[in-house]
Amino acid sequence: MKRILCLVMVLLLCALTLAGCGGGAGNTPGGADTAPPAATEEAINIKVGIVNNPPSESGYREANVKDFESVFTAANGYAVQTFYSLKNDEQLNAAKQFITDGVDYLLISAAATDGWDSVLQAAKETGIKVFLFDRMLNTSEDLYEAAVVSDMAKEGETAVKWLKDQNLPEYNVIHIQGAMGSDAQIGRTAALDAEFAAGTMKKVTQQTATWDEAAAKQIVESVVNSGETFNVIYAENDGMAKGAVAALDEAGITHGVGKDVIIMGFDCNKWALRELLAKNWNYDGQCSPFQAQVISDMIGTLESGGTLPGKKIISEEKGFDAATITQADIDTYGLGE
Repeated sequence: MKRILCLVMVLLLCALTLAGCGGGAGNTPGGADTAPPAATEEAINIKVGIVNNPPSESGYREANVKDFESVFTAANGYAVQTFYSLKNDEQLNAAKQFITDGVDYLLISAAATDGWDSVLQAAKETGIKVFLFDRMLNTSEDLYEAAVVSDMAKEGETAVKWLKDQNLPEYNVIHIQGAMGSDAQIGRTAALDAEFAAGTMKKVTQQTATWDEAAAKQIVESVVNSGETFNVIYAENDGMAKGAVAALDEAGITHGVGKDVIIMGFDCNKWALRELLAKNWNYDGQCSPFQAQVISDMIGTLESGGTLPGKKIISEEKGFDAATITQADIDTYGLGE
């Protein structure tokens, strides 16, 4: 009986195997199998570690974080770990942990430009590919695959050129800086520092507010209370410009087109561009937060055995003038709501 039972089971298994092998070409038109092939573990689990600044940093960063969250998803084939901090040492520790965890790709928007060499070298030695986004690092090009970034120095140069083109009789500038040592701060500061050094503009004060609106307000309040003359506020992001304007409003100082103080910001949040349209601000420099899809496409290229076109991909950006901005510009280039 046992031998008969075994024979029956063997015949059954053979029948099932034959049905499975013979059903592909004969059961559907053109020989196509209607069931898609199962995705492999490798195809759906490209391990990515993302080191970024927190979304609370600014409207720009909120848009940047949302962009990466929308692209680097399980549905798109990624297993993602993310760490947010404004402190470079905390970012470095997170990157080290991602390397220990064995990610395939490490994506970095660094809080500061220096101090990353040993971490990037460790990633390279373990076969982890690194992409920079938003900001550059002071490091060797052979330690990362590519950088998808804004040209922060050009942003500063574009803004300062616009300011010089206003042909003011004198330039007395309150300069509110972002987080010191960040690529954005260094780039947006450099062109203005050159004017201070040349004596073409006067530095009333130059202080960091670390991207914070309330800190920027305090800086301007201090200058107002000192009684020192100023006619330009150059803030390195929109949030700090907003804080500066709040201090002017409380002091009864007018600002914007044809008023006492020129207001300049960066990042092009929609609410900030509306201030330009209303002529309450004068200038806003664009900084594109959308790098995620470009990096994802490059990862796809590497995964398929291809080569990347270059080391540095620069986002196209412009500056907006209150005299010429339109609602269409706001709808097209503005961030957030």
